[in-house]
Amino acid sequence: MMKLLCGITLLLAIALAYYIYIPLPRTISEPWKLMVLDATFRGVVMMGDAAHSLGLRHRVHMINSAIINFESLVPVTNEEIQIEDILFEGVHVRVYQPPRQDGKLRRAVMFIHGGGWALGAPKLGSYDSLCRQMAADLDAVVVTVDYRMAPDVHFPVQYEECVQAAKHFLRPEVLTKYSVNPERVAVCGDSAGGNLAAAVAQRIGADNTTTVKFKLQVLVYPVLQALDFNTASYQQNQNVPILYRRLMARFWLEYLGADLDFVPSLIINNHTAQDQNLMSMTQSKLDWTALLPKRVRKNYKPVFPATGSPNILKDIPALLDARAAPLLAEDEVLRTAPPAYIMTGEHDVLRDDGMMYARRLELAGVSVINKHYEDGFHGCVSFAFWPCYFSVGIRAVQNYIAWLDEHL
Repeated sequence: MMKLLCGITLLLAIALAYYIYIPLPRTISEPWKLMVLDATFRGVVMMGDAAHSLGLRHRVHMINSAIINFESLVPVTNEEIQIEDILFEGVHVRVYQPPRQDGKLRRAVMFIHGGGWALGAPKLGSYDSLCRQMAADLDAVVVTVDYRMAPDVHFPVQYEECVQAAKHFLRPEVLTKYSVNPERVAVCGDSAGGNLAAAVAQRIGADNTTTVKFKLQVLVYPVLQALDFNTASYQQNQNVPILYRRLMARFWLEYLGADLDFVPSLIINNHTAQDQNLMSMTQSKLDWTALLPKRVRKNYKPVFPATGSPNILKDIPALLDARAAPLLAEDEVLRTAPPAYIMTGEHDVLRDDGMMYARRLELAGVSVINKHYEDGFHGCVSFAFWPCYFSVGIRAVQNYIAWLDEHL
């Protein structure tokens, strides 16, 4: 009997190790810790897909419930920070305020959370810890936008709600209420939140009716386009956790309210095949062979099939909308954007999105810092806190807060 139990235990251990282990680049931060994290997330995604296929619950709702349950376990940090949950023009936000210092105008940061426009708990766990840390370290008012998410709403709802919240917060009387210096306000976001932050910065910059503008923008591994799923970083990191290429395509389709059956076509660039005649419209905006240095491009080559699927762009016109894909913005719009700090990770499918946007902003005359982490992976900033404490995430948070402290 004991031999049988030992044999079963050994088989289970082997099966678990086989499930957890995936080959990772040698330079990625804390690979074994990342494997365990990724195995957990993959399990949650598989459960969500199973529940969806059985008609029990939408896959995204299932995954988000698991994330919320986990994030609720994260201990609250910087408890001296005061919080206020309020509506800005009908949009739910949370305002973080350090203890008041009489007569002193503060800086402010509007933070927009990531999660593929579908996942995330901005008032719990790692995002709450991040906003509290920004408020404490910068002695700043921090506003996090709790926008509605897919699959309940789709583009442009997430974008419009972030714009509404930003416009409300930037009103002089609202800034006065929170004792904020109108010349020292930044917008910040990670991943899909970086997408929204970039789009909001473009909108506010180009809006002649908004008297107060953002002074700075911080984009943390932002997703900025969906026309090329075969950039050098997509090719290099397509199977690197936690954001696989296929998963990013799914997030885009959920955001844009499109059929997930398009995923296989997107990841081979059938929607931007040569017979679509899109290159003349987008060549200068996302030509990574021209916008990225050779050390980043390595030996990867562009992938654009000779013939593709024209119905994709007809069914999903938002793929060409700069509000959804800020990398597609015209140069005159980019010129109105505030100076930027763009963080990228070497082991992230979205690395080239951020680097291309940094280069396009530079070419438009906008001051840009592209802080690149050779050991970075997607989501590392969210994993800088309990219980993960990834070293690259901790460094990334410290560095971008230090940049804000110096420049805001």
